[in-house]
Amino acid sequence: MLATGVLSMLLLDDGLAINLLLVAIPASLAAYFAGRAAGRRTRAWTLVWGIGGIGLLSVPALRDADWPSFLAVVTAIALGSLALHGGRTWPAVLLGPIGVFNSVVTGPAWGWRGLRERFGGARRTVGVGLRALVVTAVLLLVFGALFAGADAAFANLLGDLVPDTSVSGGPWRLVLLVFGLVGALAAAHTAAAPTQWDRVVVPAGRPRNRVEWALPLIVLVVLFAAFNAVQLAVLFGGYDAVLDKTGQTYAEYARQGFWQLLLVTLLTLLVVVFALRWAPRDDASDPKLVRGVLGTLCGLALVVVASAVRRMDMYVEAYGLTRLRLSVVAGELWLGLVIALIMAAGVWGARWLPRVVAASAAAGVLAFGLMSPDGLIAERNVQRYEDTGKFDLEYARDLSADAVPALDKLKEPMRSCVLNSIADDLGEDDTPWYATSWGAARARDILRDRPPAASADWSSCSDLSSDLMYR
Repeated sequence: MLATGVLSMLLLDDGLAINLLLVAIPASLAAYFAGRAAGRRTRAWTLVWGIGGIGLLSVPALRDADWPSFLAVVTAIALGSLALHGGRTWPAVLLGPIGVFNSVVTGPAWGWRGLRERFGGARRTVGVGLRALVVTAVLLLVFGALFAGADAAFANLLGDLVPDTSVSGGPWRLVLLVFGLVGALAAAHTAAAPTQWDRVVVPAGRPRNRVEWALPLIVLVVLFAAFNAVQLAVLFGGYDAVLDKTGQTYAEYARQGFWQLLLVTLLTLLVVVFALRWAPRDDASDPKLVRGVLGTLCGLALVVVASAVRRMDMYVEAYGLTRLRLSVVAGELWLGLVIALIMAAGVWGARWLPRVVAASAAAGVLAFGLMSPDGLIAERNVQRYEDTGKFDLEYARDLSADAVPALDKLKEPMRSCVLNSIADDLGEDDTPWYATSWGAARARDILRDRPPAASADWSSCSDLSSDLMYR
């Protein structure tokens, strides 16, 4: 726990990259040994959550973009709570983070009690340990300084490996020390004494009459079927006839449809949840009725998901790919996966469903970060420019360093106009290795080998942007 606090103080001041992993490892070890000392066994799902959380923390080390990194870190915290608490029910999966936040308050007091019990009668041992640490630090400082003065290459190596310990940011470093220490204490305390969320009992809903339950859902199924029939007719009959009839443009038809269909998917999941809660359970044939009606509704909802994704693809063809459009498509695809998992639970039972849904969300976030969203956006828009001659230069200038390899393929002066702003954001190469992502390091290598042209000033780039926008 102390190592976690010290590493937080030394490494987290310059940004987030591989240093986040370096801080998380001792905190994970502290939680592991605290759980073992309390008699808890490491189960298969605990390893899944723990390894998944560590994997998610690799996203900031690989990608320069802040938005997938933020999403990965938040998801890693959620997976960490599942690893610490365990549990297989919906309350355990959804409420786990609350127990960790509660341990932020109780963890330090728990740790202090443990120190007093452990070292209350062994002050001499503590003194020996402190003296050993002081002697070790003095030896490293003296001989390290002498070796650095004797060889410039060794001095540069020390400068790269040893974090900056200047006192200019002393108060902030103290905050990072406390943050790391309290976080490790909270994780260890949760591992030693987790809240038993599986014991939270959610009362079952009152079962409804078969007609009262089934009639609204059957009508909804018929509505879904009619909509999907129209979508299939449009797909095979072509969009031109539909656009002529509605008076909409190609892009308007795609944009208008996607958001409504995304809302339909969300509401369908809500309907399924309440339908299961109020499903009839009096007759032996009721389970077959429930599975048949809800299975049909979920199957038709998957067609709606496919239609929504297709409409967004049409919109991207017309206007290009953006972060929002990519994010909502990824969210729609995950909702479709959840619907498919619900259908599978209707066949094989739902005991496994909460943990698999949580695991699918974490896997989706990890895949989203690893695929480099900004790089994918840049690659898709560069390809669109080569096909149509249309390109949103101003939007491309706001992308992160992950987009540099794709944007580097543009021809001059467009390449320099786009990369000038990214190069300015990267600044000088003075960020420590542990706070530099692989995406930023690769972008710096590209820009160092082929720097943007100085002739691409604001005036010429502004004219080029206007020309591309209205082309």
